[in-house]
Amino acid sequence: MHNAALARDSSGKDVAARRAFVAHPPDAVLFSAVAMLVAIGLVMVFSASSAEAYAMHRDAAYYLKRQLLWLAVGLCAGYVAYRIDYSVLRRCAPLLFLLSLGGLVAVLVPHVGVMVGGGRRWIGVGSISFEPSEFAKLALVIFLAAKLSAGGERIRSLVNGLFPLCLAMGLAIVLVLKEPDMGTASLLALTGFTMLFVAGARLEHLFMVAAATVPFAVLMVLSKPYQRARVLVFLDPWKDPQNNGFHIVQSLLALGSGGLFGVGLGASRAKFFYLPEQYTDFIFSILGEELGLIGAVAVIALFVIIAYRAIRIALAAPDRFGFFLAVGCAAMIVIQAFVNIGVVTSSWPVTGVPLPFVSFGGSSLVVSLIAAALIINVGRHRRIAQ
Repeated sequence: MHNAALARDSSGKDVAARRAFVAHPPDAVLFSAVAMLVAIGLVMVFSASSAEAYAMHRDAAYYLKRQLLWLAVGLCAGYVAYRIDYSVLRRCAPLLFLLSLGGLVAVLVPHVGVMVGGGRRWIGVGSISFEPSEFAKLALVIFLAAKLSAGGERIRSLVNGLFPLCLAMGLAIVLVLKEPDMGTASLLALTGFTMLFVAGARLEHLFMVAAATVPFAVLMVLSKPYQRARVLVFLDPWKDPQNNGFHIVQSLLALGSGGLFGVGLGASRAKFFYLPEQYTDFIFSILGEELGLIGAVAVIALFVIIAYRAIRIALAAPDRFGFFLAVGCAAMIVIQAFVNIGVVTSSWPVTGVPLPFVSFGGSSLVVSLIAAALIINVGRHRRIAQ
């Protein structure tokens, strides 16, 4: 049965409705899909990074070992997220969001934020670092879930409902853009707008907000030559294959050489310094090369399964907060996955976001595991009728 804390809500009607819910075992299908993606990720991180790891560190498993350490951290954090009374997050949502904003500010401070590849996106010492923007995505989901669950029909009001939430989203997005990290900023916007749409915000209001922010976004993109080049090369990557279009051209060559069944696990040629970021943002290209179209479609299918199971869990959630939490966490994972796949297939401008559960990267793996665990947590308290 539910914990007593789960039975508390702002209305007696919700409390009575909760009595129709019982605790269930974790969603086996969702759990299996996540576990399979993590397993595929470990194999592909080792395969895609082995050449660079040996050249740079004289240890072909260097990046795999680091990923395993982060996996251990993510599993511990995910277990806590699975076991806690998720209604606690509703009360902590404003504090978590403020802390995430603090992390985004701290990363911009010299000698605090770590500069890598022209971007100041990490906080840490030596080889141990984390990316505050990854945790900001989860904090924003929790914050919006709390506000939307408490606001009711207020979301249909532009001034009293939608605007304050968009203002909070905008603050986080601007801080991420200052790093600069256009990819994560776009994910914050897409995830937030998905939650607002599901909550019942009027389409005309969402279009008004988008129309008001698009000029600012365009100005931000065009103000930096490398970001402007990314948009232009997306339109025709073969126009400059040796410079701005190099990433995309090499990614397409890797995917194309995989054919239907792939060249074989570990047999990638693109990973031998042809394709940059081959074990992070472009790991799906190596996966497609080694495992072929069948392997690539299988990974896409696993993300579709996650989306489907999360929607079922959200629809059967015991309260509004659980509904929005499941929707937001699923949107965060699935949107990022398809943006990453869109980038490597030249269907989306290059944004530099990892493939959830698969790409090398500690912060992304930990946050993705926590988000999946929260969805499964909500699913433990689904309706008896499901």
